Amino acid sequence: MPVPLHTQTVIAFIWDFDRTLIPDNMQGPIFEEYGVDEAAFWREVDGLVEYHKAQGETIGRGLAYLIHILSYVEQGIFKGLSNAKLRKLGEKLVPCPGIPEFFEATRRHVRDVPDFAKEEITVEHHVVSTGIRPMIEGSPLAPHVDGIWANSFIESAAPVGFLDRLPVPAERGPIKYVSDYIGPTSKTRALFEINKGVNVAPSVDVNARMSESQRRVPLRNMVYIADGPSDVPMFSILNAAGGKTLGVYNLEPRNNHKQVKQLQEQGRIQGMAEADYRPGKAAHLWLMDSLDQIALEIVENRRQALAAIKNPPGHV
Repeated sequence: MPVPLHTQTVIAFIWDFDRTLIPDNMQGPIFEEYGVDEAAFWREVDGLVEYHKAQGETIGRGLAYLIHILSYVEQGIFKGLSNAKLRKLGEKLVPCPGIPEFFEATRRHVRDVPDFAKEEITVEHHVVSTGIRPMIEGSPLAPHVDGIWANSFIESAAPVGFLDRLPVPAERGPIKYVSDYIGPTSKTRALFEINKGVNVAPSVDVNARMSESQRRVPLRNMVYIADGPSDVPMFSILNAAGGKTLGVYNLEPRNNHKQVKQLQEQGRIQGMAEADYRPGKAAHLWLMDSLDQIALEIVENRRQALAAIKNPPGHV
């Protein structure tokens, strides 16, 4: 019987970013910085699929917007847009009400409940986004999260034969290439990396065969919070595996209540609330109740495991 790798006492909150942790799209500060019409940019992105199709090429919308950002950089519209500048622009992002305070409230809660503290239950918060990683890294939320999965850029490619000329100083400058892509379906990669503990033990391959008892964070110990149809793959996996799913909406600056309500009507999400995480608000109450449910299940499972250990016979 294999030696258990983990105690499985971690509860993971996994968050989408745009319209979940912030009220709108994170790219807003980029458009403001360069005086670009945001609506015009997204109209062009919507047209890119057909544009490339007419040339016998295929491109998905998620990747199309990243490539279009690079086109704006290349043409001098987003002049000097580097990873460092993206992080700086990320500082302008304003979190939804109650964030990041909610993150700390969940960690404090499991420390304050004696049964949870006794079993050393801990809480982690991870961001999994189709947005831009350096902007999230520069945001006020970054110091409060345990992991970030999002799209990344590099500013220069390694030259041919670079292994024979190490160290080769990297050229710093504007972003030039997409280096990591996170789309609606590839978001699930992060789910299984957290599940198997790849994020804390990189030597573990996400595709490695691993029994449920060997996984660091069981899917049933996860809560996924997001706002839209692009999150359906994540919702589906956790719903099927016993995890928790919450759809959240904002009324301002854009009202996306209808699309989240449709997710609820289709059975895609278990709960629905406004993206306001302050104490007393529906999202706070739903998420804290889910935290308690998962933690109590962990406590009970560990008690049952202890009770199953047979003591040796005593003296007569």
